[in-house]
Amino acid sequence: MPDVTRKQLVGVLNTTADLLDVLGQEPFRANAYRGAARSLEATGTPVADLVATGFAGIPKVGKAIAADLAAFVTTGTFAPLEEAASQVAPGVLGLFRVRGLGPKKIRALWDAGIDSLEVLREAARDGRVAALKGFGAKSAATILEAVEFVLSTQDRQHLSTGLDVSDTLAAWLDGLEPRLAGDARRGLETVRTVRVTVTGSAEDVTARLAERVEALARLDPKPLLTGRVDGVPVEIAYAPAEARGALDLMMGGSTEYRASLRAQAKAQGFDLSGRGLKRAGQLLPTPAEADVTRALGCPLRPAEYREPEHDAVWETLPPPAELVTVADLRGLLHTHSIWSDGAATLPEMVETAARLGRYLGTGDHSRAAHYANGMSIERLRAYVREIRELQRAGLPLLAGAEVDILEDGSLDYPDEELLSLDYVVASVHSHFTLDAGRQTERLVRAVSHPLVTILGHPTGHLLLRRPGYALDLDAVLAAASANGTVVEINANPARLDLDWRYALRWRDRLTFAINTDAHVPAGLGDTRYGVAVARKAGLTPAQVVNTLSQEEFLAFVRRQREARTRG
Repeated sequence: MPDVTRKQLVGVLNTTADLLDVLGQEPFRANAYRGAARSLEATGTPVADLVATGFAGIPKVGKAIAADLAAFVTTGTFAPLEEAASQVAPGVLGLFRVRGLGPKKIRALWDAGIDSLEVLREAARDGRVAALKGFGAKSAATILEAVEFVLSTQDRQHLSTGLDVSDTLAAWLDGLEPRLAGDARRGLETVRTVRVTVTGSAEDVTARLAERVEALARLDPKPLLTGRVDGVPVEIAYAPAEARGALDLMMGGSTEYRASLRAQAKAQGFDLSGRGLKRAGQLLPTPAEADVTRALGCPLRPAEYREPEHDAVWETLPPPAELVTVADLRGLLHTHSIWSDGAATLPEMVETAARLGRYLGTGDHSRAAHYANGMSIERLRAYVREIRELQRAGLPLLAGAEVDILEDGSLDYPDEELLSLDYVVASVHSHFTLDAGRQTERLVRAVSHPLVTILGHPTGHLLLRRPGYALDLDAVLAAASANGTVVEINANPARLDLDWRYALRWRDRLTFAINTDAHVPAGLGDTRYGVAVARKAGLTPAQVVNTLSQEEFLAFVRRQREARTRG
């Protein structure tokens, strides 16, 4: 089995818990698996070390669960999950992807013979869902919209998954100069197929992957092998060194970009494909991508800029060397702790941030987010007191909160409480179904508030799970620009919100923050995904507020507030 990641360990535990709930098992069993999953998310111990010690010392991971996890690492099979899955119809697990469906509702649907996404769609259309007790016509309409969204995205993976699988393949293909390709190389928010290119032959690739990649097969006459890694479709393209540039170019651009290059080549008497650049049947040496574009007499577009949305603007954007990188980020803003729905204490979160060479900006939830242990005003004050004590002890820490934007666009805390914070993130967590006009007015009012530093996850979308709420996003971003409000690029791989397309269009009129929204220490490492979005939008360090030092960021917030007061 491929090297197991923390994400996979947590995933099998949570999935097992979900299925036990559907099966109506005793709640303590599901809670045991969820507790173990939470503990694994919170620990910073590398997976290899966890396995080597038999998960010793990890809270809520008892001997039985530890043994099952150890077996999963070795065999790829998590026995409790297999046992639970054997008792439900194969398609039932997919229903968990539908927003708004929990174990109880899924059980009701399954009892009614609705046991897959496709059947659920038809049942929502023909009235069977509406007729079920506890559902109704409005619920059926919401479910129909949600299931259609899931079905439209089910062949894609999060960028994080694409990069994880790419890294795994690259390790296995060491010695063949493996390089990232496809959607993941270009930093798209979701990935259809994980692609990697190598220098070598089909036999070289097969020798390294035959025992590791599921259903590995050659795709003759293309220089390509296909298969699956942990269920994710993969493609490994190969070429000799003299054709590697052409291969990387053909595997590293959007469909439209590749078609444009092939058309340019054909117009000049060339033939361009993954097998190389040829003229009159003769292979021309193109060891690098730039060799191909030089022969065609056209500039080489950076991988980040190879989408149709870049066509008219890419030559005006900064070169890759000037774009923001993970190393440029000095602060990790908008993070969560046990004060709301995080899994670690403030000292644990700031310790991890400090190990990464960064300061931490807290962002625990406000009181309206009761489902996330949102803080009452009394708890907010105690929270700020703890942060001030930690600051006096020398910890690199800022006091912030993620404050709910209420239905009318006002904020969940009064101004006198907001003033006690070093910075404020304002986000929508409720009333997603307001009409576009009201939702737009709501967010415009929020970003115009004189004490709002950052607008959090602006559209509320969850990739592959739900679309964003209806609104005029350009109007909201215009208001943010007019008021000097920073707009977040949420780096959580399930969000990546603001979308790079809007960030690209507004890059010269806004300041951005790349925030992890981390709820566990390991989540502070999600910056790489937000940086991928920012680079695709052509952002430089100067356009990202958390490239500032702690003192510079505090000065930024002071200037922001003073400018609004003068206005």
